[in-house]
Amino acid sequence: MIKRHFESAFNIISVDLPDHGESPWTDSFSMTAAADAIYDIMQSLNIEKSAVLGHSLGGKVAMKLALNHNENITHLIVADIAPVSYDHSHQAVFDGLNSVSLDTIESRKDAEKQMAAHVKEMGVRQFLLKSLYQDESGAWKWRFNVSGLIKSYSHIIDWEQTNQTFDGVTLFIKGSESDYITPAYRDAIAHYFPNAKAHIIEGTGHWLHAEKPAIFNGIVERTLNKSS
Repeated sequence: MIKRHFESAFNIISVDLPDHGESPWTDSFSMTAAADAIYDIMQSLNIEKSAVLGHSLGGKVAMKLALNHNENITHLIVADIAPVSYDHSHQAVFDGLNSVSLDTIESRKDAEKQMAAHVKEMGVRQFLLKSLYQDESGAWKWRFNVSGLIKSYSHIIDWEQTNQTFDGVTLFIKGSESDYITPAYRDAIAHYFPNAKAHIIEGTGHWLHAEKPAIFNGIVERTLNKSS
């Protein structure tokens, strides 16, 4: 939904992270490797400079990309995540994904009913179900590497401290009901991103872009139109 909103005004490249979407599955997820993979895509397409937007794990990868290749990034937009290590907090999502009986469901609606016991927010369920598909044989499958992500979860929630900084246009967007960005993380954000601004979307949690997409897209658009 984000890509469709912006593709008429910007050249958009939507990248599936490793273990997500149509990207290859891995044995062990690496934040730095994921950031380098995006940089390699930029190089292969002769993109010298670009804005980058990411949510949650994608936000961490976007931050790592901006820190490692700051001369190539003009704008950094991070949705509901901070440059810190986190405690385990995605158990409900993993439980919801694992609760879906892929062998017996006949539709996404069946899958949503099974997920509902673990993932309470309808918008979040619908967002996750975008990655449920039928292969050529008609079998239902996740585009997520669920088992691989669970295995690599300690790396996913970690953050490697560094003295690198990014001083370009930076915006952190927070869901008002989410605790992924708190005042306790302000110093860490300022350390890595001295020009960072923040915007809170009221009435949203961690999946703010799925819960209030029109407001989220408007905030992103205003930020992208700022000079770097």
